Amino acid sequence: MADGSGDGGDRTGAAGRRKRPGELWTAFRHSPYLPATVLVLLVAAAAGLFAGSYSYAMANPTPHRVPVAVTGVAESKVKRAAFVQGMEKALDAELELHHYATYRAARNAVDEQQVFAILRERPGSTPGLDVSGASGATVAQLLATAAPEVGASIGVPVTVRDVNPLQPGDPRGLALFYITLAAVVVGMIGSIQLSVHARDLTPAERIVFTIAYALLGGFAITAIVDWGLGAVRLPFVESWLILAFTMFTSGMFFTMCNTLIGRWAMLPTWAVLVMLGNPSSGGAVSWPLLPSLLGSIGRWLPPGASVNAQHTAVYFRSHQHALPFVVLGVWATVSCAVFWIWRHRHPGGREREVGAVAPG
Repeated sequence: MADGSGDGGDRTGAAGRRKRPGELWTAFRHSPYLPATVLVLLVAAAAGLFAGSYSYAMANPTPHRVPVAVTGVAESKVKRAAFVQGMEKALDAELELHHYATYRAARNAVDEQQVFAILRERPGSTPGLDVSGASGATVAQLLATAAPEVGASIGVPVTVRDVNPLQPGDPRGLALFYITLAAVVVGMIGSIQLSVHARDLTPAERIVFTIAYALLGGFAITAIVDWGLGAVRLPFVESWLILAFTMFTSGMFFTMCNTLIGRWAMLPTWAVLVMLGNPSSGGAVSWPLLPSLLGSIGRWLPPGASVNAQHTAVYFRSHQHALPFVVLGVWATVSCAVFWIWRHRHPGGREREVGAVAPG
């Protein structure tokens, strides 16, 4: 007959005495139930925050400030002002006008991703609005829908054309967001799995294997999306290296967090890269349509930097900027440096075991 004395859930002591609340808390605190309970609460909170962050950024995209180039000399400044005011009212946003002496200069501004559209005005011809779908599909769609209606309301017909459309296999412009999301998430998961299944790696070996899975993973994403599915024509080497850089940065960021805070490293990694970084990246919703805070910080986080670099590589190949690579480089360098300086705190490695063996 079992006497119940070995039951971990028994509320009485060895002499039949009921345990006090303090004793019950002490027992719970040293049991496996405490971290399991904390994990249940954290997973529930993360699920809600994850859904909330994406819904906040993407559920109802609203323009705030849209840079637009203006060329030529308006035959009637009153008509131009009326059109701009009508567009701002229709979009519930400010059109930030940039004046250019020639159409070529305005197109260069589009290619440099400084403006999202061009308002063309030539004497004796119908005014036109050139949008750039590749600059931001959601912004281009809003402008293209509003312009003819506003023109009709003021008695000035406006022609709309897309001078830089998205590729046919990616009509909504989401493919680059998805491949970046894959690189961020798999880069993070790869580092987690190294910590679980290859925890005996030395710090240098851990960095080398992170580089290895980043290069292979980036190649696999690029090959499947371009060669396999034909969804988007990618500049293969450049896109591959951008994805590999993204995976390495994500993996090393988790490794740094694991070094600093141990088993709870997933929390800051998930918060920075997935919950905040991906919705604010501008990949699914162009930055003029994002809430102002997300639109400001997104380009300074690894997912946003990766989307910007990839987007320019695919659609504006001769106008690549250094900033996205600098952002990724800073995040990767800081993560590697922190991990290396405090590598003795990382839960893995075999240096301590080797050092503990007495000579002879």
